[in-house]
Amino acid sequence: MNDNQLLRYSRHILLEEIGIEGQEKILASHALVVGAGGLGSPVSYYLASAGVGKITLVDNDTIDLTNLQRQILHTTERVGQSKAESGKLTMAQINPEVEVIALQERLEGERLSELVAAATIVLDCTDNFATRHAINRACVAHRKPLVSGGAVMFDGQISVYDMRDADAPCYSCLFPEDEAFPEIRCSTMGVFAPLVGIIGASQAAEALKLMAGAGKSLRGRLLMLDARTMDWSSISVARNPECPVCGGAKKNTF
Repeated sequence: MNDNQLLRYSRHILLEEIGIEGQEKILASHALVVGAGGLGSPVSYYLASAGVGKITLVDNDTIDLTNLQRQILHTTERVGQSKAESGKLTMAQINPEVEVIALQERLEGERLSELVAAATIVLDCTDNFATRHAINRACVAHRKPLVSGGAVMFDGQISVYDMRDADAPCYSCLFPEDEAFPEIRCSTMGVFAPLVGIIGASQAAEALKLMAGAGKSLRGRLLMLDARTMDWSSISVARNPECPVCGGAKKNTF
């Protein structure tokens, strides 16, 4: 690190669990952030400010006025513009040293596999089960740690699925693809604005800990928040040996 970086990241370096070595690992990391909305906004802010060396931000959507109640990565002047490009502009203002790649596209198939394979860590900031499962399959196939968050109405959740650990569960162990879970979206049910900030910031924290090798991750544990009462709850999640994605029951497909 140069003198400017030593100063910029000095409050991380002062932490015994991170120090210079951990901050250098963060600087050398590549985060793939899928979704530049409510969750992707705080994720992007904190990853950029913390000095993640390369951030690929993917979102195929454009900014709508209704997004601005919670999607703090964007501004009123950017309504109608690409969320990915808007996120890149904001992150450049936060930390011009970070390399940001903005992609306005929907990830699927080989393209998703390619981007996951190139990343150090993947952060799922999307809002639908089909995309979440596709990201999970790619992370399992390439053994990339996945930090997944969700938030709707007043309810939030976050966990880490780290397939570098042979005993760790994947997203499909907890939410099997063949089970019908109701799709509840912000556009129809609403979302409490600060909730996405809390969950997104927690996703960023888990990602940075994994990059730096600090602390203990949420691997094998689902953390849930009821923002009505600010009550946190946690459940243990075990790997399902019959899981068709990570249990070896059938070949992974994208």
